[in-house]
Amino acid sequence: MAYQNSFGVVRDLEFRGGSAKYYSLPALQQSGFPGVARLPYSLKILLENLLRHEDGAAVKPGDIQALANWDHATDIEKEIAFTPARVLLQDFTGVPAVVDLAAMRDAMARLGGDPNRVNPLQPMELVIDHSVQVDHFGTPDAFHLNADLEYARNRERYTFLRWGQNAFANFRVVPPETGIVHQVNLEYLARVVFNAERDGVAWAYPDTLVGTDSHTTMVNGLGVVGWGVGGIEAEAAMLGQPISMLIPPVLGFRLHGSLPAGTTATDLVLTVTERLRKHGVVGKFVEFYGPGLASLSLADRATLSNMCPEYGATVAIFPIDAMTIDYLRLTGRDEAAVALVEAYARAQGLFADEESPEADYNEVIELDLGSVEPSLAGPKRPQDRVALSAAKAAFAAALPQMLAERKKPAGAPAAAPDAPGPAIEHGAVVVAAITSCTNTSNPSVLVAAGLVAKKAVERGLTRKPWVKTSLAPGSKVVTEYLEKAGLSTYLDAVGFNLVGYGCTTCIGNSGPLPDEVAAQIEARGLIVASVLSGNRNFEGRVQPLVRANYLASPPLVVAYALAGTMTLDLTTEPLGADKAGAPVFLKDIWPTEQEVQECIAGSITAGMYRGVYAGVFEGDARWKAITPPAGDRFAWDDGSTYVRNPPYFDGLTIEAPPPQPIAGARVLAVLGDSITTDHISPAGNIKADSPAGQYLQDRGVRPKDFNQYGARRGNHEVMMRGTFANIRLRNQLVPGTEGGMTAFLPGGEVMPIYDAAMRYKAAGVPLVILAGKEYGSGSSRDWAAKGTALLGVKAVIAESFERIHRSNLVNMGLLPLQFLPGESAAALGLTGHETFEIVGAADALTPRGTVTVRATSDGGSTTSFEARVRIDTPEELVAFRNGGILPYVLRQLLKKK
Repeated sequence: MAYQNSFGVVRDLEFRGGSAKYYSLPALQQSGFPGVARLPYSLKILLENLLRHEDGAAVKPGDIQALANWDHATDIEKEIAFTPARVLLQDFTGVPAVVDLAAMRDAMARLGGDPNRVNPLQPMELVIDHSVQVDHFGTPDAFHLNADLEYARNRERYTFLRWGQNAFANFRVVPPETGIVHQVNLEYLARVVFNAERDGVAWAYPDTLVGTDSHTTMVNGLGVVGWGVGGIEAEAAMLGQPISMLIPPVLGFRLHGSLPAGTTATDLVLTVTERLRKHGVVGKFVEFYGPGLASLSLADRATLSNMCPEYGATVAIFPIDAMTIDYLRLTGRDEAAVALVEAYARAQGLFADEESPEADYNEVIELDLGSVEPSLAGPKRPQDRVALSAAKAAFAAALPQMLAERKKPAGAPAAAPDAPGPAIEHGAVVVAAITSCTNTSNPSVLVAAGLVAKKAVERGLTRKPWVKTSLAPGSKVVTEYLEKAGLSTYLDAVGFNLVGYGCTTCIGNSGPLPDEVAAQIEARGLIVASVLSGNRNFEGRVQPLVRANYLASPPLVVAYALAGTMTLDLTTEPLGADKAGAPVFLKDIWPTEQEVQECIAGSITAGMYRGVYAGVFEGDARWKAITPPAGDRFAWDDGSTYVRNPPYFDGLTIEAPPPQPIAGARVLAVLGDSITTDHISPAGNIKADSPAGQYLQDRGVRPKDFNQYGARRGNHEVMMRGTFANIRLRNQLVPGTEGGMTAFLPGGEVMPIYDAAMRYKAAGVPLVILAGKEYGSGSSRDWAAKGTALLGVKAVIAESFERIHRSNLVNMGLLPLQFLPGESAAALGLTGHETFEIVGAADALTPRGTVTVRATSDGGSTTSFEARVRIDTPEELVAFRNGGILPYVLRQLLKKK
């Protein structure tokens, strides 16, 4: 690809250890664009990206001028093309991405093209972290037992990834039991500044990325611009398709002061999540700045950036500064690479210090760090922050609603039945998990958890016997420094033995509860709780039997394991009694900041990081023993229940057929607010009596071998049957039910959503979904769009969409429509029993325009309303008219000479 330099801004950069050329932002500023100096950090990164990829087609001089002249006081809707430097994947989303690439090669060959043109054009790195489950816990051998089970369950998937590693260039895999993708990215994979050769010339440019996990934003804490996308959009990016986007509004979040004693970065991020979700930042970039940054470690910043999806922003960026440079050295980065980062950032005006001019932002909000208090979030959403001092009362207030939502057990006894194991009541904490990239990347909260455990053991406390405890760090460095600090022994003593290196409980891989605990919950209809140091606590996600789920810092997770219940006020009531019978309060075992910092200083070294990551792509003996099949084309096995050739390219023609009208459509589901991608495409357990469970059993798979939905994402047959199968989904077409049920219309027969969709498909009836606000929030899983498309849904009409899922719908050829302000299905009197026509869906769509929707009742009356087309850019419209982004990219590859 020949790139242009219309603005004459290529310069030479000298740094300790080398030299490189770069596209200079100060040179652009001096050539007639004075506003460049006051652009937000994130927009400077986008501007450099445009300069470097100017080709006269995807990126034109006018695009560069528009961004260089950006005015914070003016609303602008300008489409630009962003080309990330690399793509990051985890295995739940990575396996289906590689499946799609393999299927594209087959389609390319079928249409007469060269299948090897389907190949990543920039680094594509996959970390296997989503597959380990907590089957064993609380014992010294839990880690090894869980790892053995992981390989036994997932060997076919891992063999497929080993094939992909050999078949595709620029593709590297970090094997299982190494760490969590975002922590590995932060500690090792992130370059911050690339130094790469092009046509024999060394070029320096910012590290940018998209990732197939919404928490890709964690690396924003390191000054790296990147965000989560669906797998289909990531696949297009791998193959050289720029990402179409509007220049985003940028919110400046000014921090000042410092965190009070007794609070953690987790308390801060839960406070920020609550604040920004209320403010509204969907589709916006958030930049943290101000004097408060000086008191936040790099790991604290990464915690704030990690939960960006929970507050709805696209990125949550921090600038490069001295803290960034120190962190790169701490984590063992090469000294020449560190020197390049500092030199490049200073040359580009990207390095923040006391003399840096304050950027212009579309809007600014502030937070005094001194106002943060110990907190949890729950019981159902990460934005629902609860002060620790109010947690007992908040659970009591939420309990009646959760009781009303449960399925009442037949003849549930009022008291505990005679059964083995301790009796538990409503509010019992049955899962306490130190888990998730959000917190296990942060030594301060991990060490604090270890110190709480140490002080608890010394006072004679331990976990309650009904609590399933686990420690699942995101990096092997964590266990090294906990061991060196002498804290592992104490964590083990209170049940927090190592269970694996992966997402575990945060993704829903919490494993089964002990039989005696599960029996009481089911027999008595108990509302029990989990407390986890994760980022997601949506309904039906953490554990099927647990309805109340709370996010908290690792030291609070330990504290709740000791307390064993949400019905205790940890700020005023004792956790238990010591060996002498004296009450022990949380304040008695909570470490001081000095204790935490002294422990960190004496236990963490750069050598730990260098040692852990020296062989990061090698894997253990089990990984090395996997023999992948040979060849550039994958040999599909029709008998496989894990990896199947998907149908997305069946019947694909070189030219896109004309779009079809949407008329006579029936409603498959009427859904409320905050429907997450977990509701739409669950990642957890597969029920034996569900359509997906029946499919697997029909093929000889025993229920104990089902694995998770997330692990079956390489098989479209399982995933389409699992779409809308979340056990907590409430479809208003069938009031009073939970789970993936609907009414088949017009008769109203109640049946699983999959069964109804197949009957509609057989009759040639298109489908629509009606939904409320924040439709598609949560994980970036593209299967929430893929499965919806395979069920025959043509349009989703919602009050608002989360960014990633809206994009995924468009990229699968589905039409997202948004009710106009003040309107909703309920306000318009829609019941879901109508038939729908979307006027102009075939030939009259314009980006962010409007269309007329006509809903006709069975009695013949018609309700017409306007809806906003949430195809946001002209490039998205082209992809939509091609039936999705992947058919579009494939057709482009076929036509290229």
